[in-house]
Amino acid sequence: QNNISALPVEDQIKCLEGLVEAKVRVATAQEKPKNFDEWILRVMGDGIADVFMRPYNYKVWAVPTPDMQCAWLGERVATVNVSKAISNVLLNKEEGNWGPNAIFRFPKEGGTGAIWKGVGKLLPKDKQSYGPNMEVVSVDKDGQIVTLKDGSKIKYKALLSTIPLDIMCKFTGRPELSHNTTDGLFHSSSHIIGLGIRGECPHGLKCWLYFPEDNCPFYRVTIFSNYAEKNCPESSKKLPTLCMGDGSDVPDNLKGDREGPWWSLMFEVSESEKKFVKQDPVTLGGSAGTWPDVVRDTIQGAINTKLTDAGCEIVSIYHRRLFYGYPTPSVGRNDVLDEALPYLKNHNIWNRGRFGSWKYEVANQDHSCMLGVEAIDNIVSGAREMTLEYPDIVNKKKNMDLLYSKKGSL
Repeated sequence: QNNISALPVEDQIKCLEGLVEAKVRVATAQEKPKNFDEWILRVMGDGIADVFMRPYNYKVWAVPTPDMQCAWLGERVATVNVSKAISNVLLNKEEGNWGPNAIFRFPKEGGTGAIWKGVGKLLPKDKQSYGPNMEVVSVDKDGQIVTLKDGSKIKYKALLSTIPLDIMCKFTGRPELSHNTTDGLFHSSSHIIGLGIRGECPHGLKCWLYFPEDNCPFYRVTIFSNYAEKNCPESSKKLPTLCMGDGSDVPDNLKGDREGPWWSLMFEVSESEKKFVKQDPVTLGGSAGTWPDVVRDTIQGAINTKLTDAGCEIVSIYHRRLFYGYPTPSVGRNDVLDEALPYLKNHNIWNRGRFGSWKYEVANQDHSCMLGVEAIDNIVSGAREMTLEYPDIVNKKKNMDLLYSKKGSL
């Protein structure tokens, strides 16, 4: 929105014309936009809609923008300062360091998972149980009993659950609320693909990049090696090249274990019933092995978008498909939430978290933590659950009210 000056001139004209027309639409609008697509047109105009917002958001959400509501937006999608946009184009100026994520913290070691492992250490070990046998297979809402995969049963007075809401609705006798459609609880799946590469990172200090283009399957790429030094091995570590940057065989002169330095990329690809992703097994060159086709498409997409080149050396490959990727703010979501969450609470079940309460606008890691904290406060003392009930309020301010302190400390 603030960097239209970086586009080709034809796209600049289209975007600026759309912004001016959108400003008139906003001034004369008699009612709120009915869906995300109408919001985009009203706030940004046809130009930005066609150049970026529609293709990019389809790649993110794996659903067309008319199938999404717009009540979730808040500060999630930056609006446009029309005067600044026009000024930046005339002055050929690009705008950097803006938006809610211009500055952020990241662990030096262990990725974001290190945060929650640290939180886990604050809790009594004898109260924590993990592993496949701890999977919940049924919930008796009337008897207030949870049954686990190993056959053990847990009686509860109040249940705080992060089980995806569609599954919990099935467990508790309301399967009609669980249908994966845009009229209800629609969700996408996420493919996470990682590449470790030999050499110096050629992309400076960039952290993540967005890709609306159709020449690559991913919508976002994180230059993970820029987040922390320990996200890559030490330069002295010797590793073999698995395949070349285009997935081809490794020439003889590049075979064998060799030192770094190293850099890495993490790609995100969405999938849903409305967006197909190729997953048939394909074998890459060298010793890279067999992977789902989306990995090969990602490797080629990285070349197409100039993130890598055919001559670079890939030393590690990662792929994981998360069935529950994004809880989609679909047009029919709120009607289901307004019925399902109170229904469960009436049976002493507080379903919370990214997919537990199915509200993307409060589904980040920090949100999910606070959803749990506030749910416990609600169970114990009846306190309001601000994060769940008032996303727009909590997203506009930094939490300074609820702070962790050890028992007995001030």
